Amino acid sequence: MGYEADLPRPGPVVGPGSIFLIVVTIIVFLLPVFIYFPPTLPSVTEALLQTHTRIGLDDSERLLPRHSKRDSRASNAGPGRIQSLWIFPVKSCKGIEVLESKVVPAGLEYDRIYTFAQLKSPFPVGLDTPDEAKKECSWEFISQRQFPRLATVHVDLYVPDIRKARSGGHQVLSLDNTSKSSSANAALVDSFIVIHFPWQERGLGGTLAWLGAKLSRGLHAVPEKEIILPVSFPSEDEIEARKYTWEPVKIWRDTVTALNMEADLPRELRLYLGVSNKLGLFRVDPARLRKVYRNAPKKEEAGYQPVTGWQDAYPVHMLNLSSVQDLDAKIDKDDNLKSLDPLRFRANIIVDGVEAYEEETWKTIRFNPRASNKRQDKTTFHVSCRTVRCKMPNIDQETGFRHPAEPDRSLRKYRDVDPGIKGVGCLGMQLTPLFRDPSTEAEAASPDTSDMVMDSWVEVGMDVEVLSRGPHRYARMFETDRPDI
Repeated sequence: MGYEADLPRPGPVVGPGSIFLIVVTIIVFLLPVFIYFPPTLPSVTEALLQTHTRIGLDDSERLLPRHSKRDSRASNAGPGRIQSLWIFPVKSCKGIEVLESKVVPAGLEYDRIYTFAQLKSPFPVGLDTPDEAKKECSWEFISQRQFPRLATVHVDLYVPDIRKARSGGHQVLSLDNTSKSSSANAALVDSFIVIHFPWQERGLGGTLAWLGAKLSRGLHAVPEKEIILPVSFPSEDEIEARKYTWEPVKIWRDTVTALNMEADLPRELRLYLGVSNKLGLFRVDPARLRKVYRNAPKKEEAGYQPVTGWQDAYPVHMLNLSSVQDLDAKIDKDDNLKSLDPLRFRANIIVDGVEAYEEETWKTIRFNPRASNKRQDKTTFHVSCRTVRCKMPNIDQETGFRHPAEPDRSLRKYRDVDPGIKGVGCLGMQLTPLFRDPSTEAEAASPDTSDMVMDSWVEVGMDVEVLSRGPHRYARMFETDRPDI
């Protein structure tokens, strides 16, 4: 009996080597399947690309240098030119570099049309907080100053692509199917902003999202959460259907009524940013833009009342690359700041080819196209004042890391230059668009603005022509020369 028990059992013998070969065979078979069909649902971006085109340059195509070291071959002799153009559709989030942009009264088209805000209150506010208690609360815009992780929130802009539509593409995404836009406004209505930020859920779902990101976008990719927003201002039907609300929101000393679209925000964004209060998303109302006074040209001079959206104070921000390079040479570098990326200053128009700080002598400028430019518009700006700097440039726009001192310390030390405000540094200039030519005496003096075309274009490579020069003195937000105070 014992002898029989020692006999081997019938059947094939599966050893460690055989198991290894089976596992390898399964992996080799499944790997191409996972690559072509990642174990995740199609993203908003993948769906949009069937019918839309993303606006802007890829990171590898960036025209703005990532450092501020002067090229020894560069020359500042001759007319300056536009080196780079940027729009920031969502305030304080990542920008989009473009080759050209339409200029409208509120600034570059698509620039800062959304802003995040938090509900500030002396006590916690929840979903079940009574309306009477909520009246003691107020919405205030947020920026990288309080939440530096905003710098790592990506923003993409997608516009309809007629070629894709003609080749058989069809609309696969809609924020609201309850209403149809007119064909005349379809291009704007069907344009979208996509916000995406790193986020991985716990458990199996998060693991699959991690694997899908690696297989579909490369080894360095991470799982992301996406939010899709309309570029056009929502209709009354869309506002009601999506439960948007009109609420006052404070930006600096201004309080404006804007459309709160927090219903479109996932809870994960508040957790990612580290916002403990209720988080809102506000769309600027084109009919309720903030009026700009202070250093801006008066209505009689500009031919219209200067306005702005969610920009801090003025419609357009211009930066001279030579000025950034001069400041960079004065900063004591360390491992956390080896070179000063001009993008830290989040300007719309970056010019090059002029001496450092020469822009501070300009009062009116015009960008003239070269023969190689796509458009032949001549675009004029009133150079309203210097840009007064807070500590936000201390934040690395790639990582969201906040440097404890620089460049704020060097700005205060070397760029405390404006007679209107002391103790702070200045770098860059604030611009107001002009839609009639101030160099033409008859046009500049004419009170008739009924036929004035309220848009123009700027494009990379345009030359800078200085029409007038003069001194600048910064006017503070609370100065009494503002008729709206």
